[in-house]
Amino acid sequence: MKGIYLLHLKILGDIEIEVGKLGSIKFEKGEYVYVGSDQRNIERRIQRHASKKKKKKWHIDHVTLHEKVSVATAYIYDLPKRYECEVAKIMLGMKFRIFGGFGSSDCSCPSHFFKISDDFNKLVLEISNRIRTQPSSKIEFANHAAADSSRTSCQLSGLSSSRNSRQLISRVHRLP
Repeated sequence: MKGIYLLHLKILGDIEIEVGKLGSIKFEKGEYVYVGSDQRNIERRIQRHASKKKKKKWHIDHVTLHEKVSVATAYIYDLPKRYECEVAKIMLGMKFRIFGGFGSSDCSCPSHFFKISDDFNKLVLEISNRIRTQPSSKIEFANHAAADSSRTSCQLSGLSSSRNSRQLISRVHRLP
């Protein structure tokens, strides 16, 4: 499956992380959304984001590897890559806090990473209404130990297992 996705993260306490060329960034405790895409195997990409065992390749990897960060949910849209930037621009208009250049080194968007103040599911509904399509899938992650998911098991439903996955994927929903 290919498309774009909204990755919902929870940061369990204030942290400061070196994010490649972006330098040191402070993230406050709270909920965040990363807008991404994959045009080959989106489910594997999302599964990789949730893994605590990986090399740092993308900006988001620096965040998801931190012990105080938990990947909660992902919504997948069966849309072309250009919608990744359209959704990021919609979120910019919603006045969420942005992190300059984060996840957007291959485009002209100010950011693809946002600290949200709204309920994530309401945000997904608002974005879906604005782009006039519904998500095709929802992936929910469950951690045995939220602050230390490196010791979690992996049980997949509807996804192929990855040797790097260390979080429990509790449910995969194919949405109508």
